[in-house]
Amino acid sequence: MYRESAIICAPVHQPGSAITIIRVSGPGCIEVCDGIFLARRRGRLIREKGFTLVYGDIVEGDRVIDEVLISIFRAPHSYTGEEMVEIACHGSFFIQNAIVSLLIKNGVSPAGPGEFTKRAFVNGKLDLSQAEAVADLIAAESEALHRVAMAQLKGGFSNEITAMRAELLNLVSLLELELDFGEEDVEFADRKKLTDISRRIRDYAARLSISYSYGNAIKRGIPVTIAGRPNTGKSTLLNGILREERAIVSEIPGTTRDAIEDTFSIDGVLYRFIDTAGIRHTDDVVENLGIRKTTEKISMSSVVILMTDINMTADEIRAEAERFREEILPSQATLIIVVNKIDLADPEVVGQIKAGLGDIAGSEAIFMSANNAGDYENLRLALKANPEAAGIAGNAVLITNARHFEAVSGVAEAMERVLSGIQSGVPSDLIALDVRQAIHFLGEITGEITTDEILGNIFRNFCIGK
Repeated sequence: MYRESAIICAPVHQPGSAITIIRVSGPGCIEVCDGIFLARRRGRLIREKGFTLVYGDIVEGDRVIDEVLISIFRAPHSYTGEEMVEIACHGSFFIQNAIVSLLIKNGVSPAGPGEFTKRAFVNGKLDLSQAEAVADLIAAESEALHRVAMAQLKGGFSNEITAMRAELLNLVSLLELELDFGEEDVEFADRKKLTDISRRIRDYAARLSISYSYGNAIKRGIPVTIAGRPNTGKSTLLNGILREERAIVSEIPGTTRDAIEDTFSIDGVLYRFIDTAGIRHTDDVVENLGIRKTTEKISMSSVVILMTDINMTADEIRAEAERFREEILPSQATLIIVVNKIDLADPEVVGQIKAGLGDIAGSEAIFMSANNAGDYENLRLALKANPEAAGIAGNAVLITNARHFEAVSGVAEAMERVLSGIQSGVPSDLIALDVRQAIHFLGEITGEITTDEILGNIFRNFCIGK
């Protein structure tokens, strides 16, 4: 709920850091802070200009709570667009809690999740897609997500949406004007121009819709399953990729009974690696449960690394890879074949197996030792070459938000109906309905058309203090 006249406060940082920031926003917040602050060298806060730093003490009566540095922001030149104060204090929980409690005693309300950013949206400092980018920026675990969120926060995506919406509003007004002259058969909206704009907006919306799969991969990490027979070095490979002892490594087959997951960034793109139970026939009930989970994880993967080793012949590796592709590998997944343990074999034997394999199951085999850090470069290159990673690198604008995906999909469908209607000679009023629907979807992205329920769903996922 937006509390227009309320002054709100919350710590921006969690306790434990050397310095923390307590943010206070709302009409009259500078006056409230002035009442609990004594400047060391300057006068009162209420006389200070915006973008001013003032050093002094937070006090309660004769008691000094902490020495602080206060930043003053005058409306509308602040994050929220309101009068705002940021109190930089020492980071102990006691000090932070004491200052917040003192503010509450003086009539300030604790901020809810995302309330500062919601005020920035309401006051026109950010549109809704930019506000959502703030949450993505805070949650970014990879360079790729940081890059996408920062681009969206700067407004490039919003500007495109706003420009398209303005074009459509102009066209729909001309279409509806034609209805007032229906008997005279006058066309105010140029059908060629309407066709060109509709096709361009449809194509742009369709590209954004397709990009959601890449955007989703950025947020969650590209899922990579490590699969294969027991004791081929799957857990060693996972540990080598992550550069830590994440999985138990043993020479006893069937050691891994459950899927082990962790994430790792390669050249700014997040990958979610899953080490799974070895696939084999066994009477062990627990191990069979692990094998069943392995097949579930493979079915949801974008990349599957099939682990084999140098103890297998070229024919056995080829048969394993072909059976795996035909019976287990999902159609959307990229298969990477790894032949492990080359450090345990004679180089001549390794060369013979390489020559015997060539291109198998549509994939080139990577020969390596999972115990040798220097052998991982070819695997990293193969991971970067998969379609999702290439799509992330090749798209300037990506949709990372399910709400945006639904909206741009709706725009593409509405504009397809407009194009079909123009070609079929559909009356102007019916074409105008589809154009208006596209306008509605575009407005939902930027927040020009929204509801309290949508705003509540978006901002409740923010952290308090933002």
